[in-house]
Amino acid sequence: MAYKALFSPLQIGDVTLKNRITMAAFARNRAEDTYPTDLMKEYYVQRAKGGAGLIVTEAILVTRQGTEWPHSPGIWEDKHVTLWKGIVDAVHAAGGLLYGQVIPLFFVGRAGHPDAEQQKLAGIPVYGPSAIGARGGKFKFIPGCPGYVIPTPIDDPWKIIEQFKQAAFNAKKAGFDGIELHGSNGYIIHQFLDSTSNHRTDEWGGSIENRSRFGLEVLKVMVEAFGRNVSVKLSPSGGYNDMGMPLQETLDTYSHFISEADKLGLAYICLVRYQAAYDAEYDGVLRSTPHDVIESYASLIKNSKLIINAGVTPEEGEQLVASGKVDAIAIGFNWITHPDLANRVLKGKPLNNVPDIPHLQTNRNSGDWSTGYTDYPAAEYE
Repeated sequence: MAYKALFSPLQIGDVTLKNRITMAAFARNRAEDTYPTDLMKEYYVQRAKGGAGLIVTEAILVTRQGTEWPHSPGIWEDKHVTLWKGIVDAVHAAGGLLYGQVIPLFFVGRAGHPDAEQQKLAGIPVYGPSAIGARGGKFKFIPGCPGYVIPTPIDDPWKIIEQFKQAAFNAKKAGFDGIELHGSNGYIIHQFLDSTSNHRTDEWGGSIENRSRFGLEVLKVMVEAFGRNVSVKLSPSGGYNDMGMPLQETLDTYSHFISEADKLGLAYICLVRYQAAYDAEYDGVLRSTPHDVIESYASLIKNSKLIINAGVTPEEGEQLVASGKVDAIAIGFNWITHPDLANRVLKGKPLNNVPDIPHLQTNRNSGDWSTGYTDYPAAEYE
């Protein structure tokens, strides 16, 4: 089929995308001791040359603390900034645009673990909005594969907001075109929004307005660094990392948050659709909240662009964009296995690379980190 809508340009913030097939953030766990590498540069350059309209990096940590991924990259030191600048410059030279996605290690919140190497180096507890541990989870890189712990409540959220601000300015120095706040998948922004993980009784909890405050204040300080080139990713359907509220509370909470975020004039808001793979059931209760995020929230987005993520195929994406329901699509997994995904779609080539699941992330036994990372072949073109 022809992909006229997907391959039309799109203005987001101060930049114009050459097409509407964006690369979603996906943790690849290949930054040694939190520092970006030349192998990571090769990975992103491959996908810039492969035609991505926009590349959103893997999650970047705003401070040192334990995370589900032991080799996540950071951006809190000058060395991080220098190394990321090398990657951003290379992507730009290859004709791409690169957004940095901030996900806080300090602020993976209750999704961290006290025995993680970076957590121990940080010398601070695992923090969360409230002393409510997530159920489930398995830290495979820690002996015994432990689950989540009960976090220490955050005493002053403004301290964390300041660290987001510094990370945003660091990303600006590194040359990123914009920055995306990770507000999904059960990390700190999501934890403050969700009433099951946030039982605070101060101005950061309780009402929908109070639970939304943390994420909105983070977005405001990011805007100080990047102006309108700021975005946010949200997963209202929950599930992952033991998240999810009753449907009406979910609709009310996210309607408020999205409406207020849109008033900031963001570049875009990325909504993650319901994914059955993220379902989690505890005590006979499903933690996901299945609902149509486009139908529920698209009409609230008036000043920003809407990008949809999770299981979107190019065929469906063409229909969604052509109908005006969304402005662009974000693809994650298929960009991992096809460095030339957008070029394949444009030229009618199949997405037929076989996923190397054992090497999706690095683990204790990983040797050559390029395996399952930069060794996926591009299609043959005439």
